Amino acid sequence: MQVGQDVRNMGNRKSIAVTALIGLTMLIGSAALCQETNVVLDGTSKGRVFDGLGAASAGASSRLLIDYPEPQRSQILDYLFKPGYGAALQHLKVEIGADVNSTDGSEPSHMRTPTDHDSSRGYEWWLMAEAHKRNPNILLEVLPWGAPRWVNPNPGAIDTPYTQKMAEYMADFIRTAKRDYGLDIGVTGVWNERVYDADYVKELYRTLKKENLATKIICCDEYPGEGKIGGDGDGQLAIADAILSDPELARAIDVIGVHYPLVDGKLTTTDAARRTGKPLWSSEDQPNGGGGPIVSRDWPIGGRILAHLYNRNYLEGTFTSTEIWSPVTSYYDNLAAPNSGLMYANTPWSGYYDVQGTIWVTAHTTQFAQPGWQYLDSASGYLPENGSYVSLRSPDKKDWSVVLETIGAKQPQKVVFQLAGSLTAKEVHIWETNNSRTFDHVADVKPASGNFEYTFDPDSLYSLTTTTGQGKGSAAPPPSKAFPFPYADNFDEVAVGHAPKYLSDQDGAFEVQPCKEREGRCLEQVITEKPIPWSPLPDPFTLAGSETWTDYSVSADVYFVSKSFAVVMGRIDSSDVFQQDKARWPSGYILRVNPNGTWELLSAAYKQPVATLASGSATIDTNQWHRLELSFHGTRVEALLDGKPLASIVSTAHSRGMFGLGSEWDHVQFDNLRVEP
Repeated sequence: MQVGQDVRNMGNRKSIAVTALIGLTMLIGSAALCQETNVVLDGTSKGRVFDGLGAASAGASSRLLIDYPEPQRSQILDYLFKPGYGAALQHLKVEIGADVNSTDGSEPSHMRTPTDHDSSRGYEWWLMAEAHKRNPNILLEVLPWGAPRWVNPNPGAIDTPYTQKMAEYMADFIRTAKRDYGLDIGVTGVWNERVYDADYVKELYRTLKKENLATKIICCDEYPGEGKIGGDGDGQLAIADAILSDPELARAIDVIGVHYPLVDGKLTTTDAARRTGKPLWSSEDQPNGGGGPIVSRDWPIGGRILAHLYNRNYLEGTFTSTEIWSPVTSYYDNLAAPNSGLMYANTPWSGYYDVQGTIWVTAHTTQFAQPGWQYLDSASGYLPENGSYVSLRSPDKKDWSVVLETIGAKQPQKVVFQLAGSLTAKEVHIWETNNSRTFDHVADVKPASGNFEYTFDPDSLYSLTTTTGQGKGSAAPPPSKAFPFPYADNFDEVAVGHAPKYLSDQDGAFEVQPCKEREGRCLEQVITEKPIPWSPLPDPFTLAGSETWTDYSVSADVYFVSKSFAVVMGRIDSSDVFQQDKARWPSGYILRVNPNGTWELLSAAYKQPVATLASGSATIDTNQWHRLELSFHGTRVEALLDGKPLASIVSTAHSRGMFGLGSEWDHVQFDNLRVEP
């Protein structure tokens, strides 16, 4: 803004003059050093429509949340979704599961075959219902990562879900949400972080219309560097050029969405994207400084970055919605990309959770502006001494809010606000977050003749508003506790077709089924065809436990339902799918036994060949149950079958970690799982 620049220049000249007169050695109060900015809050200002802030529950990021006891589970959900309480998320995007690893595990499919249909599997349906119960206005979105094999049984050179059957699968998910849960899915994506196919996008659009579904399409959820070559939109925004040249494609797509648009310190929005007239969303994002590993979610690090990112995404990128992956970190720490959530809750056995600073940074927007409000471009910009501000008004111009951050500023900054264009205020309520305050209501200012001013502290986040109803939840968790040890589960108390508590499937699906050749219920790997993958595809396995465990034994009864081998794993020190690089197993010790009696004791480590520590053959009766066991004591690793030693070796490859069970892509049953000293 030219007015702001003029004021900044005046302030600089004034500071120089004062310094010359008084001398550098005198102590000058910080208020005297304040630079002043003028902001005209004009209700007639042009600007895009705010579409809301949200988060994406995907990649099995919410796996452990459903296992939390009450009341802690409801408290976590309140902090995420309840208006006037915490983050008050306005969007929730969930993965359409496919029993295939999508970052931190595999989420179950509701249709594993064209005739199979079960919407009780998994936790995303439940999470959407809980979010909607707290906020009936929340926008629900869906997006596939992988897909069940039946949607494309003959993939050819490129294995993709871009088929008519996939469009029907997507439509069925949307119909099922309404039929079984009363939920309206507002927006669907195409395929997470993969290059789009224009013909498939049109086919998906036609299928939704044919099924009389009002769900809109966002395209194309691509990562930086992806996309087609040519035109202004190379990479993730190539879709914009296609929209401008293809009217049919333009009709099919309602929103342009990209992932992590901040690249090398710059936002990737193109002129072509703006010229489409479509809303632009950062449909997956992170407070990670524009790349690199995920950082702490507390205020001093991730919170400060996110405060700047939310504003900057609109100011520079014209993004009217930002969605964070993920709403809550509810997966084990040794999986890929730990600490992705706005808050932390991955110890359901203890009930502990952590309401991190990013919850309150999000609240500084969501509790002060609603989807449908309009940005005021002439009252949005940057402060002279680091910081930014965005202004928004309600559709009826009765209310307005300003979200202002001073991240990186070293001194206070005074801003003079002038109300114009039908905007008024009897009182302006001011909320603040910084190192010493967390979402505190710090002041009420009464404008005089339509003007008011306020001096903003450095390295802080503020919301100024004419609205009321904001709130700060006060529920507190119990202390954190370690994973239960010893640990045992015979699966008899788990509903058939569902997963036991705490076990986190990393590929395939381990669900409780009636036992073969014995009474009761057992854990069974049930996926027999490799799904269409999104990431590297290890063999099916599930894990749990503590990454701090050192000396223990893990054992389970095994029944060979098919020709698949059975696996017991221990001291799993990492299960980062992005490090696996086509590896079949996580990093740890693996006892693999085949139905024909051949066995191997292996050590797997990422970026290294799997080491065979011992191998041999034993007598196996496939009509009987057998017990597999791995035992660790210092550097001694022992493998046992039916209580008899198979191998005892010395290895220093893995000193501590979790346990797991696994198989090939076929049926195997496990029972009487035990982890003990």
